[in-house]
Amino acid sequence: MPLRLDASAPGFEKDFSAFLGRNRDTDENVDRVVADIVADVRARGDAALVEYTRKFDRVDTDVKGLRISDAERRAAAARVPAAQRAALDFASRRIEAFHRALLPGDVEFTDETGTRLGARYRPLDSVGVYVPGGTAAYPSSVLMNIVPAKVAGVGRVVMVVPTPGGVLNPLVMLAAEIAGADEVWRIGGAQAVAALAYGTQSIRPVDKITGPGNAFVAAAKRRVFGQVGIDLIAGPSEILVVADRHNDPAWIAADLLSQAEHDPSSQSVLIADDAAFADSVVQAVDAELRTLQRSEIAGASWRDNGAVILVPDLAQSAPIVDRIAAEHVELALEPEAAEALSRKIVHAGAIFLGRHTPEAIGDYVAGTNHVLPTSRAARFSGGLGVADFLKRTSIVHCTVDALARLGPAALVLAEAEGLGAHGRSVSIRLNRRD
Repeated sequence: MPLRLDASAPGFEKDFSAFLGRNRDTDENVDRVVADIVADVRARGDAALVEYTRKFDRVDTDVKGLRISDAERRAAAARVPAAQRAALDFASRRIEAFHRALLPGDVEFTDETGTRLGARYRPLDSVGVYVPGGTAAYPSSVLMNIVPAKVAGVGRVVMVVPTPGGVLNPLVMLAAEIAGADEVWRIGGAQAVAALAYGTQSIRPVDKITGPGNAFVAAAKRRVFGQVGIDLIAGPSEILVVADRHNDPAWIAADLLSQAEHDPSSQSVLIADDAAFADSVVQAVDAELRTLQRSEIAGASWRDNGAVILVPDLAQSAPIVDRIAAEHVELALEPEAAEALSRKIVHAGAIFLGRHTPEAIGDYVAGTNHVLPTSRAARFSGGLGVADFLKRTSIVHCTVDALARLGPAALVLAEAEGLGAHGRSVSIRLNRRD
């Protein structure tokens, strides 16, 4: 059974704090293993990739090659049924439209001192996208990572994907074609992250790595950060549903399980103001689990990490929602109530408004990005977007008069910090204004 909490109960704060403090990340100690793999790839390059790919994915790249050729990609993609192809095309167009609307524009103005200030946005030269393989193959993640990069203008997008047993996932290959991947390599794990970060004899290094992966991939991304940029460290999936008694319990149960089925470490939370309704949702979850394909995974997630929180007034639930800072927040309320509550919420990866907006729409076809902060990281970060593939460069231009107005304060600050050369570079110009 999921944890039951009542915001009106005397011990709520203590129990709620304990709930927030739970560690759902994998407790497997992978850092040492990952450190060895990264060092090995840096030292031996392609030879290390060949060995790890043979060991972990059972693929002989001496025969197939490390890179998936364009012909292989097209042949695999051609096997995708027409309905799935149309759905991927539809999703890709919506993702592109949304992220194109988010493109920032360059800024330039002259302030009251006569100093010209501005900012120019330019795309990264190259990006590596990690795509899980095997049973956790998500073509939607291919679109979510590559389409915004292409919208931003990234010149080279390199996709890495493990292919256990040498089998290419047709949907993933088609998604790579639709999104515009420039290179696709049949490698995965920490070794793929190391190859993207440092390069090998065959793979040129990239400037940033994005995309989800297992604990080894996450640890590798942590380790190479600084050599390259990364998007975020993705933890177990999360959903928080705020629902009143006017909902169909079966709908809410399905929404809670939509994230629980990802992983036993995933978390589903219901916030309700009616105990009888909450009980009905719990019963509906139990019924749904009896027929769900991934019932063992979802059941473990709901049992071990799920929670039902009763509050006296849903309209005042924003502080609790903010403290959870969930990846996905559904507000299954009347439109006006959902809108009003959403404006009070500060910390959420994505918010889904109303009874007819299940989180799964965001995962696939809304157009927004489903790469979102987890493990309460929504307190300080947002989801993947076009801005993650751009760099901002500041522009400053002082005229003689502008420097005369700005320089004295700069001299004071340089002296205060004990940086004489800083001050001299200003004063030498002020003394020669004529």
